[in-house]
Amino acid sequence: MLALSENLGNNTIMVHISSLDEQIKSLELPIERDQFLRTMIRELAGTLQDVVGIEQAEGFLNVVGYRTGQHVNQVYQNALQLSNLSRSQVTAVLIDWKRRIQGDFYVIEETDEKIVLGNRKCPFAEQVEGREAMCVMTSNIFGAITADNLGYARVELQETIARGAQECRIVIHLKPSEVLDEFVAQEYFKV
Repeated sequence: MLALSENLGNNTIMVHISSLDEQIKSLELPIERDQFLRTMIRELAGTLQDVVGIEQAEGFLNVVGYRTGQHVNQVYQNALQLSNLSRSQVTAVLIDWKRRIQGDFYVIEETDEKIVLGNRKCPFAEQVEGREAMCVMTSNIFGAITADNLGYARVELQETIARGAQECRIVIHLKPSEVLDEFVAQEYFKV
């Protein structure tokens, strides 16, 4: 360790230059921005679930997800120089956005009635396990983008990695229906 001191009148400044700093800098640790942010969101969702319950936690995350969906939609519309996306463009945007944040979504089915997507890899990675409230982020972002462009969306999270499934299965209904499926779904409308 090297210690330097400088006397500035009544004040003495001590500076310690240590090999400890270099040793700590050279540690191979699983700490980086992406992992940190996923952990923060997991802990936020978990704390909300534990403190106010899963329904209230989902309510808070609904607001965040919907606003994020509006932002993501605007980014794609601006980049594509379009004020409105078609169904096939919406599907492509949903898959591309998830790819960019390290998800692995793919089309299972696409019709005038619905878009069915699968997912092999959650962007939140292992952080999503046991944190179902985090899935409402996907529901709201998909719902906001779809409804803003196509007028309506009802998003069903039929299977999720958070609930222990191997893959996610998400159904985005494009038309309102009086006959609802067995799955709980969130509806979205163009504002």
